[in-house]
Amino acid sequence: MKERRMKIMNREVKRGKKRSGRIVPVLAIVLFFGFVYFNYFRKTNTEEWDRSIGKTITVSDGGLDFSFAEVSEKTVGEFLDAKKLSLREGDSIFPSEETALFSGAHIIIGRAHPMNVVVDGGEQTVRTQATTVGQALEESTLVIDEDDIVKPSRDTFAESDMRVVIIRVQIEEVSVEKPIAFEKKMNEDDTLSWRKNIVTQKGENGIQKLTYRVSTYDGKEVNRKLLDTEVLKEPTPQISTQGTYVKLGKSHTGGASWYAYTGTMSAANPWLPIGSFVKVTNTENGKSVIVKINDRGPFVPSRIIDLDKVAFAKIASIGAGVIAVRMEEITN
Repeated sequence: MKERRMKIMNREVKRGKKRSGRIVPVLAIVLFFGFVYFNYFRKTNTEEWDRSIGKTITVSDGGLDFSFAEVSEKTVGEFLDAKKLSLREGDSIFPSEETALFSGAHIIIGRAHPMNVVVDGGEQTVRTQATTVGQALEESTLVIDEDDIVKPSRDTFAESDMRVVIIRVQIEEVSVEKPIAFEKKMNEDDTLSWRKNIVTQKGENGIQKLTYRVSTYDGKEVNRKLLDTEVLKEPTPQISTQGTYVKLGKSHTGGASWYAYTGTMSAANPWLPIGSFVKVTNTENGKSVIVKINDRGPFVPSRIIDLDKVAFAKIASIGAGVIAVRMEEITN
């Protein structure tokens, strides 16, 4: 009895497996066709939905904003044609007319305004989006020289339908000759007296030719621009030999001050001959200067010389007032 039950159970299990094997392929087929149908239905309905509501487009035309709903055109160009938004010379469009449209797109149209230009005896219209008159002329096909007179001026704000007059100026090249200053060179000779200066080579100016671009209007020069510089003759430098030998005599010590400003290396002393020379050394810093005695003074105890302001400044600060110096008479 037990064995019979086991046989029946085994038979039922085998039947279940057979039925299960047949159900799985059928279920897979049903799911596949369901997936295809669902996607086709969804795509078809989405396209129908898009066609029914269209796209929403925003347009900025010359600074004014407009919104368009239910747009069905595929490109910017098709949209412009459908809405009769024509472009004229000088106008700009962004994005380009070949660009595909999508919902939420923003089209920007820049409008050029007319500017009437009077030039060379005629008048013509230039369409431009430029901000200034000068920029508009640069962008145009007109040949305008930098020296031509523009009325109103080039930096004037470019308004719609404004009238601009170009006045041609006469342009010519002018060449002039000018001297080139010679250079001075100095050699030193410690065997030659400090008062000796010998010119060993005389200096001569050179010559250069300058070529200018000259613009004139109504007989008056309005601009001159250097085009070229050519050296016709090189300058000859002047060469001198300066003696540096100083023969010193009697030495004096005391105070030095400054008292005048003549721009010369001169000084005042109570007793030395007028016209004589002395070497004055600042004992604190060792700086020295040679000056010519051309006046009397100072008449103050312990002060032996009054230097011209320019001479004093070479050995001390003007603010020092009085400094200790060694004054040596020069005999050569």
